[in-house]
Amino acid sequence: MFEKTERTKIARKPDRGRYDRETVHAIIDEALYCHVGIVVNERPVVIPTAHWRQGDRLYMHGSRVSRLIEAMAAGADICVTITLLDGLVLARSGFHHSMNYRSVVIFGQAAPIEGRRAKLAAMRAFMERIAPGRWDELRPPTGKEIAATGIVALKLDEASAKVRAGPPADDEADYAHPVWAGVVPVTESLGEPVPDPSLAPGIALPAYLGRRTGAKG
Repeated sequence: MFEKTERTKIARKPDRGRYDRETVHAIIDEALYCHVGIVVNERPVVIPTAHWRQGDRLYMHGSRVSRLIEAMAAGADICVTITLLDGLVLARSGFHHSMNYRSVVIFGQAAPIEGRRAKLAAMRAFMERIAPGRWDELRPPTGKEIAATGIVALKLDEASAKVRAGPPADDEADYAHPVWAGVVPVTESLGEPVPDPSLAPGIALPAYLGRRTGAKG
């Protein structure tokens, strides 16, 4: 369990709060991107970025000279948010309309990943998260590419999840109101892969992409 802190304790709808690592990790792993909140030059900035998790650390990467990576590598305080939208909740009154969702908020300071071996291991983990089996097919990264890439890791110490699921929660008197109510599911899925127009003849869709997208090679 994550320890509840002043920043992670759910104040609004506390019954939706989740502090177990299993729930937090599952949301992190399902999401393909996160949003990082940070103060840069005395101004708040929220930037979307891809992420991946290894154990109790959240990893993010980008250009080594980007303002986000530079600030995180320097130890700036950050707030990472992740949201998965599961449904539109249509109630019998406008006031009780809502959304079903799973979200995570993480606070802390990230640390840079240094060294060729450590960076390559992190890059491999990121690629394997996106398309398991792809890393070994790719051209190996050059020294210049590795040097130009900044990677940071945020230890998952201060985090909590918030989850809403189920049907509308209407006022008792409204259940007799003659209007449709319920949940419209929202899903995120991978579509049919579109080959690069410059793809050389004879290169088939990799089996790992076919398994993940349901496409035929």
